[in-house]
Amino acid sequence: MTNKTNSSDAVNRVWKFFTSVKLTVVILLSLAVTSIIGTVIPQSGTASEYFHKYGELRYKILSFLDSIFDIFDMYHSWWFQILLLLLTINIIICSIDRMKATWKIIFVKIPRFNVSRFRRLEDKKEFSDKRTPDELKQIYKPVLSRSYGYSRIEQTDSGFCLFAEKWRWTRLGVYIVHLSIILMLLGSLIGSIFGFEGFVNIPEGESAKKINLRNTTEMHLLDFEIKCEDFSLSFYDSGAPKEYRSSLVIIENGKPVLKKDIIVNDPLRYKGINIFQSSYGTLAPSEVTLSFTIRETGMEYKKKAVINKPVDMPEGLGTFLIKDYSSSAGFKGHNIGEAFMGILTKKTGNPVNIMLPLRFPSFDKMRKGDVIIAVASHNHRYYTGLQVTKDPGVWVVYSGFILMIIGCFVTFFMSHQRLCIEVTGNGNHSMVMVAGTSNKNKIGMQRKIEILSEKLEKLIQSNEEKE
Repeated sequence: MTNKTNSSDAVNRVWKFFTSVKLTVVILLSLAVTSIIGTVIPQSGTASEYFHKYGELRYKILSFLDSIFDIFDMYHSWWFQILLLLLTINIIICSIDRMKATWKIIFVKIPRFNVSRFRRLEDKKEFSDKRTPDELKQIYKPVLSRSYGYSRIEQTDSGFCLFAEKWRWTRLGVYIVHLSIILMLLGSLIGSIFGFEGFVNIPEGESAKKINLRNTTEMHLLDFEIKCEDFSLSFYDSGAPKEYRSSLVIIENGKPVLKKDIIVNDPLRYKGINIFQSSYGTLAPSEVTLSFTIRETGMEYKKKAVINKPVDMPEGLGTFLIKDYSSSAGFKGHNIGEAFMGILTKKTGNPVNIMLPLRFPSFDKMRKGDVIIAVASHNHRYYTGLQVTKDPGVWVVYSGFILMIIGCFVTFFMSHQRLCIEVTGNGNHSMVMVAGTSNKNKIGMQRKIEILSEKLEKLIQSNEEKE
């Protein structure tokens, strides 16, 4: 018996803990503080970005805190997920705890009406009618039945009471809002736990199956391959990039299953995975046509070359090796754009390092050597930078958002309305009282009582005209 009592007490303590408003306030304040910190400290950045922004000392302090609390990626941290879970449980238990009284009101078969409560209302309307209560009963009941879902008549000693109500279910509006919040929280948890976000760079003509997970050194293996068949780039007149487009093919089990050209904000979606166009970059050309001009005679020779493979120069002047390529080469503190770096080796003398900028074909003239080397042509090669994400909880969040709109509409624009028309026989005429209550929008209910009273009084006038 003692064990059962202790167990019951423990359950009650846990139940009271989760129904506490203090717990809700603490969780919401914690989430608010988290959001402030997440705004002040940029999330999901790189180590170099944080080091450049905060300096060495502050970066070390933040790195230490990040190793414990994941402050550089708080919205995916274990403690943030616990806060969301606690808030979800708190909302569920609070809703269940407060649902008991509401349930009795909504799902009662025969609702109880207390006529004395309606009589005490200050905004009730009263008027007289020359007809008997029995005659008015047949007139009033159809009027209420058309506007209210439930109505019934109760006989009194001197007449009758006509009770009606509608939208009893709207008391569930606040619980619909609670459910929507729960769905959004659950969707966030599902996405945080089972989703991922990563990046991959794929050169033209190549494919990839692994992506780099954001803010980690881990790789994630996809169930399919992403192939970049082609990459196109267009520019404004100013030289700024206008649009970059990737022609992607999804390959599964060695067969192409989906093809789509993607641009920024127009992703490819496959099996719940979103592939966004994120960035692009240039790669070292696979083949280059070099121009060799003999300074003394002016004779020009052209030869094709490949990076890291030496090429014999004309007239036995030696060999030339392209060793590297840079998309933004530097020269005396200036960015001179794309350039190839090579080594000229003659039969005698030491090798010479040579830079060949694409924007300045005659750059090598400054070296004043026997031969002037330049890049005659080359094939442009790009890679496409893709952001690959999966969020299995996104539809749960969307469902919660839609439910939130419905719940707010029900909560703020609809109400449980109850109406009472009491007719009392008094000599050769009847006294009529019209009163109503609403759990929300009292002013709106008062206006409805006025309109209904005017409508019932018009029925009296039309009857008198007929007579």
